[in-house]
Amino acid sequence: MANSQSLAVGIIANPAAGKDIRRLVAQGRFVTNQEKVNILRRVLAGIESVGVRRVVFMPDMSGLGHGSLDGSVKSLSVEFVDILVTNKEVDSTRAAEAMQDEGVGCLVTLGGDGTNRAVAKGAGDIPIVPISTGTNNVFPQMMEGTVAGIAAGVVASGGVDVDAVTRRSTVMEVSIDGTVRDIALVDVAVSTHQFIGARALWDIDTITELFLARTDADAIGLSAIGARLRPSDGSEHSAVHVTIGPGGETVNAPIAPGVVTTVPVSAWNPMAVGEAVDIGLRPCTIALDGERALSVGVEQSAQVALRDSGPLVVDVERAIREATRLGAFRGGS
Repeated sequence: MANSQSLAVGIIANPAAGKDIRRLVAQGRFVTNQEKVNILRRVLAGIESVGVRRVVFMPDMSGLGHGSLDGSVKSLSVEFVDILVTNKEVDSTRAAEAMQDEGVGCLVTLGGDGTNRAVAKGAGDIPIVPISTGTNNVFPQMMEGTVAGIAAGVVASGGVDVDAVTRRSTVMEVSIDGTVRDIALVDVAVSTHQFIGARALWDIDTITELFLARTDADAIGLSAIGARLRPSDGSEHSAVHVTIGPGGETVNAPIAPGVVTTVPVSAWNPMAVGEAVDIGLRPCTIALDGERALSVGVEQSAQVALRDSGPLVVDVERAIREATRLGAFRGGS
């Protein structure tokens, strides 16, 4: 594969993913840091197997990257980006930004929707292979680390056409008083809580509106509410704006692992790319991909718009199938 010696795979593993309050109020799985290290070791083995020789890690206070270097992958040159480690989501954003300057051709992430949102804000056009280790996961997928590493390796090395094996995600863009403040990859939730407090949002009774970029039929979390109204068939954008409350219909949806509840929906409408909708409730807090992140005051205005400017995501199966078609895994006699 051309330039496999110089191109690199980046790895951003969030040690805090999957450890919020939803561990206590739902039946979500708990992925230990040791298991994350084991996943990383498998990712490294997959990367090495396709001839990539550089890996660039995000440093973290739990030492996930260092812990994965057990000597089993001897041909890899491993580096860590030079960022100030704060143990906050901004680490993932800064690491992704730094990896753009490091020749990273593909990024592997370990985390949930929140981790990938932080990465997306800094990754630019670096394709992402998102491995699920968080709580309510819609954006990242459950996949074997070895296979994820192989897919990332063939993309990073130029062994497959990036355009043929990736898709551009949509995002919900949140503006306050006309200024873009943040994005969400999956869901924006408007809450009656007036203070951010505990960041994880889990009580459906406090939510008045949902803006859902994804409505996968098999989703867990708030986006499952939209999936009961307008499930995505994977061929087109399926974003919806949902108003929670009496006066309409109800849907049964799995809003957290092990938690299926009846949700009253007073109204809902599809959202098109480029469409912007004003948030009605003020004051309020706004949760992005399951965590309260923004506060809106009584005198402020807030708006949510659907954009098609989200991160590039690798279709792992398609990438490996295309690499196979091109003979990437075959040797001479």
